[in-house]
Amino acid sequence: MDVFTLYHRSVETWADRVNAVRPEQWDLPTPCREWSVRDLTNHVTGEDRWTVPLMRGSTPDEVGGRLDGDLLGDDPIEASLTAAADATTVVRETVASDKPVHLSYGDEGRGEYLHQLAADHLVHGWDLAVATGSDPRLDPALVHEVASWFAAREEMYRSAGVVGAPAVGAVAAGDAQAELLARFGRDPAWGPNHAALFRLSEAFGRGDVDAIMATLTDDCVFESTSPPDGEVVVGADAIRAVWTDLFAGAGARFEEEELVVAGDRGVLAWRYSWTGEDGPGHVRGVDVLRFRDGRVCEKRSYVKG
Repeated sequence: MDVFTLYHRSVETWADRVNAVRPEQWDLPTPCREWSVRDLTNHVTGEDRWTVPLMRGSTPDEVGGRLDGDLLGDDPIEASLTAAADATTVVRETVASDKPVHLSYGDEGRGEYLHQLAADHLVHGWDLAVATGSDPRLDPALVHEVASWFAAREEMYRSAGVVGAPAVGAVAAGDAQAELLARFGRDPAWGPNHAALFRLSEAFGRGDVDAIMATLTDDCVFESTSPPDGEVVVGADAIRAVWTDLFAGAGARFEEEELVVAGDRGVLAWRYSWTGEDGPGHVRGVDVLRFRDGRVCEKRSYVKG
């Protein structure tokens, strides 16, 4: 596959997913932990906006900060699709040039730069699809091309922190899409349960009881850390009262240490700190969770000591 076809079809993959985003989905979490759907879309839109001057020979210094910040405005879909279309047009016009592209780390060949862009559009297209519930299947031909290109660069990208560690877990033999996603640090099984746990952890970190409750089923079962066997609290209203009281304490704060999702089960490791009459204190603990229909239906908590 020639590099323009690879680039063009990968951008189309991205654009199809952007076009499917519904108005209420822009704040949803994505597999890119620090980014919401809107943040992710703004990132790729920024790449497309940068493609135009870079492919025309500009340097990063010449572009400056004019493409920083929010690029989506009041119509994120239109802004993103326009940027993708403009970038594709300029790439078509300039791809045959033998002049290098000036990037932040130095000059790069056009073919290499376009492979980078194709990989980003393809993988982020999957990120957007699973975050919003659209079709996560990727074109096998594009997966093959990106995987072949990435094979010789994976360790370099990982050591530079450009991609995360390979996802831990079984990937079915012969599942090329899952293998590629895992190599890019994604969990190929990412879905509503991952999103629910992301939201739960972030809500606990903020002490936002309303947001915590939005991640639970109405019949959720919560087992506290009270010794010796924990107190069992059932139902949203009763659980809300427990956590409202908890966060009313002086300096109550939860910090996430790690989270894992496997099917309908999840684990969230955390550190809980507080400020009391005897000074500050903390405990470390873990939640063992069960999910149903993308919400937490069981949360059993344990602490060290």
